[in-house]
Amino acid sequence: MSIENPHTHRTADHLRTAHSVLTVRQLRERGVTPGVIAERCRPGGPWQQVLPQVYLLHSGPPNSAERLEAALLYAGRDPGAHGPLGGGREAMVTGLAALALHRFSSVPPLPGLPRIDVLVPRQRRLRDAGDVAIRRTNALPRPQEVAGLPCAPVPRALADAVAELDDAETVRRMLTEAVRGGHCDAGAVLEELEHARLLDRPQVAAALDALLAEGRSVAEDRLIAMVRCHALPDPVWNVDLRLPGGPPLGGVDAYWPEHAVAVEIDARTVRPGTAAGGDGHGDVYATDAYGDGDAYGPGGTYGPGGAFDQLFDRAFEHGFENAEDDAVWSRYARERERLEALGITVIHLTPAKLRDSAEQQAAIVRTALMASADRTPAAYVVVTPR
Repeated sequence: MSIENPHTHRTADHLRTAHSVLTVRQLRERGVTPGVIAERCRPGGPWQQVLPQVYLLHSGPPNSAERLEAALLYAGRDPGAHGPLGGGREAMVTGLAALALHRFSSVPPLPGLPRIDVLVPRQRRLRDAGDVAIRRTNALPRPQEVAGLPCAPVPRALADAVAELDDAETVRRMLTEAVRGGHCDAGAVLEELEHARLLDRPQVAAALDALLAEGRSVAEDRLIAMVRCHALPDPVWNVDLRLPGGPPLGGVDAYWPEHAVAVEIDARTVRPGTAAGGDGHGDVYATDAYGDGDAYGPGGTYGPGGAFDQLFDRAFEHGFENAEDDAVWSRYARERERLEALGITVIHLTPAKLRDSAEQQAAIVRTALMASADRTPAAYVVVTPR
């Protein structure tokens, strides 16, 4: 029979109700000695060691929240530190576990995941342990807080999850759900997959058309919402334009015939090899990284004039990687030039602009409609459904 200090006993009992997962350092800071830890973790005891230096202060299996907290503590997260770096030892949930926290229906719920992926700085010396898989990165992205836990932004979590998957249908469901569910834009997903060098994998390549189609569908819905919410005149939607008896001039997403104003959603994407800058895996740690409010404002990564718009512009101006892309965008430019030469005002809106600055984009369209009365009348064109 062992005799323990009554004060230590009370401290340990209090910890059971106040905390369920603690590191050995946290226990010692609370006055729990190594002997008490060992005694309580004996076979059949009330505590258990679930990961190196990490203890669960009850018997029985940990629940999902405890598994996640234990994984983060093992990876070096300091729960008492403030700020996204966590005192320089931050860690965040990524991969399927992060997507489950974001409530993706295309991934198993947390209790069904055999593994929890945790993203840490590359210099951390850690190995996989128990159900925790360590992923290293040159620079941490800014985490998003989900259920009180730091999670990798959805594009990064998707890339980490997809890197471990072989099933094309599962990959397709995950990528399209990210866009359809409003977690991020298709462009953000493509950029992260490009940085991770995953676009050439068959299961990813097979899902790209569905991802781009989902991105365009969401952007079209935003365009319709912009017109209605900001009381713009109703246009005709998704039409082809042509001169009477002449060749087609191209299609537009919205057209105001009486004003000769057209809107096109510029959903250009970049093929493998054209993404700009950066080694690693989309490793961004800045105020405009994914999920931060500044990312989608003017000058932000995905806002008007931001890095992703600039990436599109560079690709468009300097050419694409293969002849198919060159032909597509050359035709795109010729169609735009023909419409403008006929006196039709063409306004290009990106999905990011439609999402984050709809009021500003509506003002641009309204100004073009009002200015039509002062312009030279445009050539008559035939409008047909697309």
